[in-house]
Amino acid sequence: MNISHVKLKNWRNFRTVDVELGRRVFIIGPNASGKSNFLDVFRFLGEIAKPGGGLQKAVSDRGGLSKIRCFGARKEPQVEIEVHLKESFDGDIVWRYAIGMTQETSGHRNTILKYEKVWKNNQLILDRPDKEDKEDDLRLTETHLEQITANYSFRKISEFFKSICYMHIIPQLLRHPELFKGPVVEEDPFGRKFLEKVARTPEKYRKSRLKKIEEALRLTTPQLKGLGYSKDLNGIPHLEAIYEHWRPKAGKQNEEQFSDGTLRLVGFLWSLLEGDSLLLLEEPEIHLHAGIVKKLPSLIWRIQNKKRRQVIISTHSTDLLSDEQIGGEEALLLTPDTEGTRVELASKIEEVRDLLEKGLSLAEISIPRTEPKQIIQLDLFNG
Repeated sequence: MNISHVKLKNWRNFRTVDVELGRRVFIIGPNASGKSNFLDVFRFLGEIAKPGGGLQKAVSDRGGLSKIRCFGARKEPQVEIEVHLKESFDGDIVWRYAIGMTQETSGHRNTILKYEKVWKNNQLILDRPDKEDKEDDLRLTETHLEQITANYSFRKISEFFKSICYMHIIPQLLRHPELFKGPVVEEDPFGRKFLEKVARTPEKYRKSRLKKIEEALRLTTPQLKGLGYSKDLNGIPHLEAIYEHWRPKAGKQNEEQFSDGTLRLVGFLWSLLEGDSLLLLEEPEIHLHAGIVKKLPSLIWRIQNKKRRQVIISTHSTDLLSDEQIGGEEALLLTPDTEGTRVELASKIEEVRDLLEKGLSLAEISIPRTEPKQIIQLDLFNG
C-alpha cells in the first residue's frame, strides 16, 4: 500500500497542503521550512493507529495541539489531515482516511475529534461523530483507527499506518545508548536500539541483509573485507567489520570504532532492505562523502523497485539532487511565507518544468529557489 495524495490544514508550518505523492518523493526546502514537520504527518498517523495511547499520546508527545497547530490558523483553528491510499503504485485509489482535531476549551484540555472519516472505493464507510459519539462526548477523545473493536472494516489502513518506518540514525546514540537518559521512543527513529533490532531479526534475514550491506560498504569504505554480527560475553549485540591490515588479526572493529558515515550508511541500507512499508528518510546525506551521496537516489530506486515500497526523503543536498533521473513529479518544493510554508510539486511549477525539459538537474533548479532570500548578507557578518 502507498499514499498517493495528502491534504493538510493548519499542520505545523503548513496552513494548507494539497499535493500528490509518487513512489519516490524528495522534500526540498531551506532550514526551518518544515521538511521534518512534513515527514511527521506520516509518523503521526502511525502513532494514532497504535492502541495504548493513540490520538492523545501522539498529540501530547508533540507538546499538545497548540504546538501542532499552524501559527497562521485563525478563524478555522482545527488541524486536519487527509490521505489517499492505493493498493499498488499503478492502481486506483482504494482508501481515503481523514481526521479533524481541535482542543477542549476547559477541563483536561483533551484533543477532540471534530470528525473522522473513511472511504473505500469512494463509498463513505465511517462518518464520525455518529449517534453514539453525540451521546457520549468522551468517545471523541479516541479514533476508531486505534480501536480493534471499531476498525474491522478498515483495519488494512490501521495496519499500514502502524507499519510506517522513520529512520534518522544518530551515531552517538547507536554507539553508546546507555548514555542517553531520555525516554525510549517505541519506533526508535534515532537508532538507540538499532543493534537490538538487528539481534531480533531471524538469522536467515539478518545474514542476508548484512551480506548485501557488506557488498555496498566494500565499494565505499577503503580496506573493508567483511561485515558481520556478534554478541560479547555479556550478550550485548555488536556489528563487526574486518579490515585489511598489515598486522595479522589487527583489523577487526565493532561499531564503537566505525565512522559516523559508516554507521549512517549501515542504518540507511538496513532500513531500505528490512520491509516493504512506507519509509521516511531524513537527510540521508549527513556524514557521507559527496561521491556516495550522488549514488543514493539510484540506489533507493533499485531497492524500492524490488521491495515495491514507497520512500519519502527530506534533503537540501546538491549532490543528492544532482541525479538527472529525478523527475519534477518526484519533488516537493517548500517555500516559507508569512502565512505558512507553501508546498508545490516541482513538475506543476511552469518555470521549473521548463528548466527540467531543457536538461537542468533538480539540484540546479531547486537549491537556488529554496535558498533564504537574505543568505548573501551572511558574507557581511563578522561577529
